[in-house]
Amino acid sequence: MKILFTFPGQGTQHAGMLQNLPGTELAQAREVLGAEADRLDSAESLRHTRAVQLCLLIAGVAWARELGRRGVTADIVSGLSIGAYPAAVVAGALDFNDALRLVALRGDLMEQAYPHGYGLTAIMGLTLPQVEALVAGSGTYIANLNAETQIVIAGADDAMAAVAKQALARGASKAHRLSVSVPSHCELLAEPAQRLAAAFSQVTLSRPRLAYLSGSSGRVLWQPERIADDLAMNMARTVRWQEAVIAANEREARLAIEIPPGGVLTCLTRQAGWEGETISLERSGLDVAQHLARRLSSLG
Repeated sequence: MKILFTFPGQGTQHAGMLQNLPGTELAQAREVLGAEADRLDSAESLRHTRAVQLCLLIAGVAWARELGRRGVTADIVSGLSIGAYPAAVVAGALDFNDALRLVALRGDLMEQAYPHGYGLTAIMGLTLPQVEALVAGSGTYIANLNAETQIVIAGADDAMAAVAKQALARGASKAHRLSVSVPSHCELLAEPAQRLAAAFSQVTLSRPRLAYLSGSSGRVLWQPERIADDLAMNMARTVRWQEAVIAANEREARLAIEIPPGGVLTCLTRQAGWEGETISLERSGLDVAQHLARRLSSLG
């Protein structure tokens, strides 16, 4: 039985999230980014996509490596949206310094394309066909298929608000505007994704040491060029988290540990039909993660 590390996307960030990080990742980030690294997790900085994404990368790599130092290592890694980048670093496919530069560019490209007035809204309690009927002709797009009845849409704020109102009228349990300022995971970001792909052509990726499970396709990728394509283009591709969870189940992963920050993916993973145990490291702590990993190992 195997361990899955999951890495969250935007919306989980919070001010001060890089304070008291383990390891040397923040110091490494300072060498690449300069003084910017010291203010990335301020409330002011986190209003910007670039800072949010860099924070999620740095925190994800730092906490996953801390687990490794404590004897808890992943067999499979998977990230939602920007979470794919720390996943790729931890898997050994992408150098951390390269990831810092690429994520900084990624955030800039996304924010420059849609500086304001756009984002994501999560709709709970309706099925995909129901949500598809609502978005048809609305100017919004299906962005995330997180679970059977947890679907995220992307688009302009007013268009999403109109769809959310209709969703609630048709029985949705909740329609929540997420803390994301760009319309991710749809064709609106196709051009920025292509520009990021051009930057990836200047970076060398490696065959991962661990199974890299794409949150966009729900498939394990081993070839460096396919991982590069997955990372560059995932901003414009639908997130298929439910399919990723099913794939991890099929590979006999039975402990999913969500790397900080937050616990959103832990809930989504459970909703997506996870067959094992899943915890948020931020909420459960390192000792619980070590205990569960040892118990899993003893079961074979």
